[in-house]
Amino acid sequence: MTRQFILTSSELGRQAADQLSDVLQDCPWPEALAVSMVETDEARDLWQVEAIYADEPDVSGIDDAMQRAGLTGGELAVSAVPQKDWVRESLAGLAPVVAGRLFVHGNHDRHLRPSGSINIEIDAGLAFGTGHHNTTRGCLVALQTVLKSCTPKNCLDVGCGSGVLAIAACKLTGISAVASDIDDAAVAVTRDNARLNGTGHLIRCVTAAGLGHPAIAAQAPYDLILANILARPLISLAPAIARALSKNGRLVLSGLTADQVRMVRAAYLAQGLSIVDTLLDDSWATLTLARKQRGMA
Repeated sequence: MTRQFILTSSELGRQAADQLSDVLQDCPWPEALAVSMVETDEARDLWQVEAIYADEPDVSGIDDAMQRAGLTGGELAVSAVPQKDWVRESLAGLAPVVAGRLFVHGNHDRHLRPSGSINIEIDAGLAFGTGHHNTTRGCLVALQTVLKSCTPKNCLDVGCGSGVLAIAACKLTGISAVASDIDDAAVAVTRDNARLNGTGHLIRCVTAAGLGHPAIAAQAPYDLILANILARPLISLAPAIARALSKNGRLVLSGLTADQVRMVRAAYLAQGLSIVDTLLDDSWATLTLARKQRGMA
């Protein structure tokens, strides 16, 4: 695993933080692996922007991009991300997750597997997706709801993390899946977890930013697409995801907050899709979409 770097801003007002997030997301060099906004003071509406980089970013170059965008003020700090397996360490303290018929657990909880459940053992390692986060759990519930009315022939998991969603889809249906992530480590973890759960022969794991990888294109269109990433990538990928979805396919999106539903919905509505179901878990949302039919909003 190569060392990564995190850029952190000082506290900013919501508008300034949103503008900075846009600049960091659009800046071609250095290219951020991920950009996020964290609310630090709800009463004063203050936010902090964080961006992850594969190589140490040149802050002066980012300052230039900010100035060209008309942004001033706010300090930026860069630090190396400690090479510690935080997810693996924290997983040992997490209880199993029940999501419908699925029982997601770590290897320390194999003895708790209930009879009749579909068990998924996840070793998250350095990848996101133990099943405990609201968005992952929401996707697992939405997936099972989709399967009550649809029988997909193939699946694409965009931003697979630990592979839990692709594994769940394969275990529930027996179909094949392509699992992709921008992070090599996540792809390796997904491959290992797929083998661990007996779905290694069903899941093709690829490193890809977006949907342009030949292995993804070769299996398109997809009857089922799962994408648990962030709101901005979901919006930017909307045209590609819509093109990859089959005529009667279903799309499950998460990684967004309830207040981001409107802008994500607008991006996919513009591609001829419409929301057929919305799940809310605290402040997090999971959306199920399909191609717009007469009478759909």
